[in-house]
Amino acid sequence: MKRIAILGSTGSIGTQALEIIERYNEMFKVEVLTAYNNFELLIEQAVTFKPSIVVIANEDNYRVLSEALKNHPVEVRAGADALEQIVGMESIDIVLAALVGYSGLIPTINAIKAGKTIALANKEALVIAGEMITGMARANRVPIIPVDSEHSAIFQCLVGEPDAIEKVYLTASGGPFRGKDRHFLENVTKKEALCHPNWTMGAKITIDSATMMNKGLEVIEAKWLFNLHPDQIEVVIHPQSIIHSLVQFEDGSMKAQMGLPDMKLPILYAFSCPERIKTDLPRFSFTDYPELSFESPDLVNFPNLSIAYRAMKTGGTMPCVMNASNEIAVQAFLNDRIGFYDISSVIEKTMDKVPFVKYPDLADYHDVDKEARLFAESRIV
Repeated sequence: MKRIAILGSTGSIGTQALEIIERYNEMFKVEVLTAYNNFELLIEQAVTFKPSIVVIANEDNYRVLSEALKNHPVEVRAGADALEQIVGMESIDIVLAALVGYSGLIPTINAIKAGKTIALANKEALVIAGEMITGMARANRVPIIPVDSEHSAIFQCLVGEPDAIEKVYLTASGGPFRGKDRHFLENVTKKEALCHPNWTMGAKITIDSATMMNKGLEVIEAKWLFNLHPDQIEVVIHPQSIIHSLVQFEDGSMKAQMGLPDMKLPILYAFSCPERIKTDLPRFSFTDYPELSFESPDLVNFPNLSIAYRAMKTGGTMPCVMNASNEIAVQAFLNDRIGFYDISSVIEKTMDKVPFVKYPDLADYHDVDKEARLFAESRIV
């Protein structure tokens, strides 16, 4: 029985993880559930899964959450400090880091320090502080098992031969606007951008997918997860989302991990690794997909991927600056304050103006993240 803390249990990854745990309740148990603001769903989850502790990050919702659960054997806590500290509980075996953005950084670091296995869905933690986090993981002998479908695919392809990589290929669906030009993109609406063709995800990651920033974040994540140089990571557009990523080895041979686009598969693998569990999930049929196609990414009309490579090659706190400004810009787009193309503009201007630190510590990440957010916000009118 593996006891699991789900950080971000009310989001897309968190809710799917709970479906997995409910299906395989003889193997997994919920120990901790956390949410930022969605106390209604958190209450439902707590009643159903009976965790030891629930945490609501927004302290304004503590009273209503506590009142709703007062007759249930669950401890209720609130605030960012509680979220950051809870991961050290002795009763936790696996921490599913499914928070969105910068908020996942400190809880992930604290979970590593506490020796917990990390099922990582919060790619931004590695984007912001990949060198620090992977160094801590090695020092504490903590496995980081990726939940992103692309990185889970690479992780699975490398089982048994992790040291012979020549290159990895991260596949991307191309999002809802694949093949569209700048004239079209300048006028897209929030509703259109939130309609992903293959995956059901939260709003922020769906917009990141539409702008190709999500793939840029994944490129940086791959660098740190698999100890790669930037020129060893290539992105290829694969509209069907059946091949989740590929590894090319030093002898020229390649491995691909395939399957229907369903996040339950990488979540389950992260929980059960290195074992595989028999499931009744839908199976892929070649006859349903007679053609699998591939194309190069459009870096002209979707500049965010090039921006991410720039941040990765610059290093230091530049990926932190990029991530912070992207979070601000995406939220502004979701709030109808800027247009789709303005997202890239805000990111580039912030990266050009906010000083970066080449060899940062945790305090530097905190300060740079704050400064980048303030500058990005100042560029939004």
